[in-house]
Amino acid sequence: MSDPVADMLTRVRNAVEARHDAVMVPASRLKIAIAKILKDEGYIRDYEVLKGGPQRNMKIQLRYIGRKEPILHGLQRVSKPGLRVYVQKAEIPRVYGGLGMAILTTPMGVMTGQQAWRRRVGGEILCYVW
Repeated sequence: MSDPVADMLTRVRNAVEARHDAVMVPASRLKIAIAKILKDEGYIRDYEVLKGGPQRNMKIQLRYIGRKEPILHGLQRVSKPGLRVYVQKAEIPRVYGGLGMAILTTPMGVMTGQQAWRRRVGGEILCYVW
């Protein structure tokens, strides 16, 4: 697998489209940080890291409204292994006019675009969420 973050986003996107309650993804520190941001911003219900076997897995519990109307409408990978996308603090994009968010990895850690703008730090744009 050449892009584990894109694999995680695709698994979550497919699980939301199929209206699953949870999805399993291989865990890493970066994926756990992304899941923590998604939980803090209210896009997923919860996540837990399962230890078993040689590879750690992460179970992400998806969040819906009413009759399985997903809260998470879209995930888009921005920076890829073949084309990294970096921004300075003044260039951090607003997703859907502020209705969505960008997730960045910065020298201060993984954070949302709004948090990075407040801390006046730029970084690599990992993905857009709306």
